[in-house]
Amino acid sequence: MCRGNVCQSPYIERLLAARLRDLDVDVSSAGTAALAGQGMQDDSARLLRKAGIEPGDFVARQLTAEMLWDADLVLTATREIRREVVRLEPKALRYTHALIDFGDLVAGADLGNPTITEAANATRVGKLAARAITGRGEVTARRAVDAAIVDPYQKRGREYAAMAQQVGAVLPRLVGAAHDVISAADLYAHW
Repeated sequence: MCRGNVCQSPYIERLLAARLRDLDVDVSSAGTAALAGQGMQDDSARLLRKAGIEPGDFVARQLTAEMLWDADLVLTATREIRREVVRLEPKALRYTHALIDFGDLVAGADLGNPTITEAANATRVGKLAARAITGRGEVTARRAVDAAIVDPYQKRGREYAAMAQQVGAVLPRLVGAAHDVISAADLYAHW
């Protein structure tokens, strides 16, 4: 999630969906103040193509409480956007994280075994979210400015490059954790 849903979140959505394609996980995005109906910004689309991903026919959409009810994990571009998400739907507090913070959590968590608090009927992504939280005691929180993905909207290519660099630094941790937990969740489910 980001504000306008035309720069950061569609870029992250399409990258994450491509990296998790083999896990059959639904990835989508919306904005807390979306420029609903608009397409992805050209620079974000250009960065996706550079990464070998076609941006497709992306159209920005407004975040709703109903979307949050159906989500197992919500990742935001900044902590401020996380607060906006939680104001819209307070129950989302349990499974909403700034992307960089979530990357830190999965890097610091023991993702190998189910947690005591993990619901038996949790989805595979829900299991990832629950296990990542176990890293909270092991991870030193970043300053808010260091946990924010650069917002390049109406800026030049340099800001888009910074956004791509930040996302590129955190996504491998998240994708690796997703593969580890979701594959393990499938293994436990088949026992």
